[in-house]
Amino acid sequence: MAASGRYRYGSWRGGDDPLAAPVDVRAAVDHIGHDVLGGASLRDALRSLLDRGHDGRQGLDQLRRQVSKRRRELQRRGDLAGTLDHVRQLLDQALASERDELAGREDDQARLAEMQLESVLESGLADTATAVSELSDYDWASPEGRQTYEQIRQLLQREVLDAQFAGMRQALQPAGQSGGQPGGSDPAAMQRVRDMVADLNRLLAAHASGVDTSEQFDEFMARHGEFFPEQPRDTDDLIDLLARQQAAAERLMRSLRPEQRDELQRLMADALDDPDLESQLGQLRDNLAALRPGLGQGQGRGRPVQMSGAEPLGYADAVGAVADLADVEALERQLGQQHPGATLDDVDVDALERQLAPSAAADLRALRDLERELQRQGYLSIGDRPADGLQLTPKALRRLGETTLRRVFAELDAAGRGDHEDRRAGTAEERTGNTLAWEFGADRPIDATQTVRNAVLRTAAAGKEAQTLGAGGAGTVHLQVEDFAVAETERRTQAAVALCVDLSFSMVTEDRWGPMKQTALALAHLVETRFRGDALQIIGFDRWARRLTPVELAGVEPEYVQGTNLQHALSLAGRHLRRHPGAEPVVLVVTDGEPTAHLEPDGSAAFNWPTTAATLRATVAEVDAISRIGASLNLFMLGEDPGLARFVDAIARRSGGRVFTPELGRLGEYVVADYLRARRGRRAAG
Repeated sequence: MAASGRYRYGSWRGGDDPLAAPVDVRAAVDHIGHDVLGGASLRDALRSLLDRGHDGRQGLDQLRRQVSKRRRELQRRGDLAGTLDHVRQLLDQALASERDELAGREDDQARLAEMQLESVLESGLADTATAVSELSDYDWASPEGRQTYEQIRQLLQREVLDAQFAGMRQALQPAGQSGGQPGGSDPAAMQRVRDMVADLNRLLAAHASGVDTSEQFDEFMARHGEFFPEQPRDTDDLIDLLARQQAAAERLMRSLRPEQRDELQRLMADALDDPDLESQLGQLRDNLAALRPGLGQGQGRGRPVQMSGAEPLGYADAVGAVADLADVEALERQLGQQHPGATLDDVDVDALERQLAPSAAADLRALRDLERELQRQGYLSIGDRPADGLQLTPKALRRLGETTLRRVFAELDAAGRGDHEDRRAGTAEERTGNTLAWEFGADRPIDATQTVRNAVLRTAAAGKEAQTLGAGGAGTVHLQVEDFAVAETERRTQAAVALCVDLSFSMVTEDRWGPMKQTALALAHLVETRFRGDALQIIGFDRWARRLTPVELAGVEPEYVQGTNLQHALSLAGRHLRRHPGAEPVVLVVTDGEPTAHLEPDGSAAFNWPTTAATLRATVAEVDAISRIGASLNLFMLGEDPGLARFVDAIARRSGGRVFTPELGRLGEYVVADYLRARRGRRAAG
C-alpha cells in the first residue's frame, strides 16, 4: 500500500500463484480407477494418466516428444571440430599475408624467411597445432600476418575460458570492440579472470570443508557476477553449473577423433600461456571432481557425441551444445520413468526449463503436484511390504463407487425397476435428510432446526420484527402451526446380500472385467452409504471362489485360470446368508459362462470342458440349498453362450429367480435396481 493510502497492484512474485486452481484430484482418481477396474495395475493406470496429461496439462508423452525433437535439433547443430577449422583459416590468412609481404622484398632476409615458412608448413602440414607452435618465435614481416596470428592465441584463450564460464567472452572482449570478432585481450580483463578463479577456488574449498558459505557466496557474486549470467542461487547451484560445463568439455574431447583431440589440447595449452591461471584452473578441476565425484559418468554422459551439422562450432559453443545434449539425454531417461520406484521427483525441472518452453516445466510441476496430492489426500498409499507398491485406499474406492453409483442412478428411471423402497412410517425408520410440513396426526419426529428457521423467515417476511420484540422481549420468536416441520423418514428392511462375480479369464478377453468391478463397487457404496444395516459379501470365482473386500476386488488383476466354479461361490454365499438369519437373503450372480468346475470332497477343484454332469449336479445342489433358505437368486448373464443360457434358465425356474441379459454399459443399472427390489422380500415384490 502506498503512503497516500492508495493501493498498488502488480504481478505476483512470491512463488507459486496463490490463486491458481487446485489440482483436480477427484477427476484423476476417476481416470485411474477406470483403468484399474478394467484390469490394469495401479502403477500402469497412474502411468497412463501421467502420460496422457490431466486437467488441460500436457502429459509425459508430449513432453518426451518435445525432448526428442530437441535432441535431434542439437545433433544437427554443427561440427564439433569447428575451432580447429577456424584456427586453420586464420593460420592460412596469416601465412598468405606473410608470403605477399615477403614476395615484394628483394633482400636475402626475405628469402630466408620464406624458407623458414616452408619448413614450418612441411612439419605442420597435417598438424595445425605444430605449425602454430613453431611460428610462436617467428619474426613476422607482415603486420597483417602478425595480427592474424595473434588472433589465434586470443581466440583459443577466450574459447577455453568461455567454455567454463558463460560470461567470459564478453569479459575478455577488448575495450571498444563489439560483436564476436576476434581481437586482443585486455590485460586488465585477464587479471579480473585470475582474481575470479582464485576467489572461486577459495569459495569451493571452504564449502568442501563444511563451512557455511552463504555470505562468502554473496560476496563472490557481488564481485564476479558478470562471469555468471545464469545467476546461480547458492554455492551448490554454482558448483552444479561449473561441473556441468566441465563434464560437457570432457565429453566433447572424447567425441573428437584422437588426432583432433590431441591437436586441440595442444593448441589450447599453448594459447593460454599463463602458468598462474593454468594452475588455478587445474585446482578448480580438482575441486569440482571432489565436490561432484562421478559427474558426467552416468548413463550416456560419457559416450562420444555424434553431431552431423555442417556449421563449424567454436569450442565454447560446442561445449554448450554437448552440455545441452547431456541435459536432453538425461531428461529422456527421467521422463521415461522406467526404473523401479520412479516418480516425477526424479525429473530435473531446471534442465527442462533450460531446454524447452516455460510451459513444459509448468506442466511437469502440475503433474508432479498431482502425483503427490493423490497420496497426500489419501487416495493412494504405499503397501506395508515393499513388493506391494502403490495401492488404492478405501477412500479412493468410495470415490469410485460414488461416481459409478451416481451414473447408475442417473440412468435409472425414477419409476422403473427397483425403485420400490418402503417409505411407510414406523418405529424402525431412518431419516433421509429431507423435511416435510407437519400435518395433524403425523407421527414423524419434529425437525426443530427447520421449524425455528421457518418461523424466523415468516416473521422477517411479514416485517413484524419490532412488534415481536415489543411483545415478547428482545430475541423472542413466536411459533405458529404452519412453521412446524417434521423429518422425512423411510422404513428399510435389513438384507444379507451375496454378490458373486465371475473372475475367469473370459471376462477379460470380452471386455467385461471393468463393468463387473464397477458394478460391485457401486453396490458396495450403496450399501455402505444408504443401507448400512445390510450385510454385503462380494465373492469372486474362477476355478475356486473366495471372499473379497471392495479393496481386494479393485486390486484383482486378470489371471489365465480356466474354470468357472459357481458351485463354490454359491456355497460361500450360503454361509454368508446363514450368518444373518433375520435378514432378507439376496444372491446376485454375474457370469459369462456355464459352470465348468466344482469342489471335490477333498477340497480340490475339478475342471472339465465341456462341463460334466458331476459339475452340474454339484452346482444345482448349492442352488437348492440357497432356495431352502428363502433367498432370491437372480443371474445376470453376459454374452450369448447357448450353454449358459440353457443353464441359467433352468436354474431360474428351479429357484424361482430371474435372469437378466443386460448390455455391458447397463450392468450396474440392472444389478443395483434388482438389489433394491429384492431386498424388500419376495412377498413385498409381488
